[in-house]
Amino acid sequence: MGKEIERKFKIREMPDLSAYPFKCLEQGYLNTNPVVRVRKEDDTYYLTYKGKGFLEREEYNLPLNKESYEHLIVKADGKIIKKKRYLIPYENYTIELDIFEGELAPLVFAEVEFETLDEATSFTPPEWFGEDVTKDKNYSNAHLALS
Repeated sequence: MGKEIERKFKIREMPDLSAYPFKCLEQGYLNTNPVVRVRKEDDTYYLTYKGKGFLEREEYNLPLNKESYEHLIVKADGKIIKKKRYLIPYENYTIELDIFEGELAPLVFAEVEFETLDEATSFTPPEWFGEDVTKDKNYSNAHLALS
């Protein structure tokens, strides 16, 4: 069983992103409870199942080819989410800073994944992070797609 442990934060102040790599993401939701999502990440495609929860939940990723992705994305409910994801090293972690495009611009938030719940709860975010919105469903991508 796959497991995802992550925290999500609003951003108080944007860091200088010029030195960091980014990925272009496009994703749509076939179902939101439980979450079944298709995603294009640059030239990689996959279907993801996520169980219930916010801080910790089941997660499975299944590879797709381009044709399967294109067939499924048009069946998505709500908005197709497009964003740039910057990968920023911080201590022993990688901050994933998402800058939303299209209908969801200028929304920006950061996620940090952890190996254990203890790590997640003891994490001290950098100064430029704002409010912790991990448990606020309004900041889940599935909710944003339907809003």
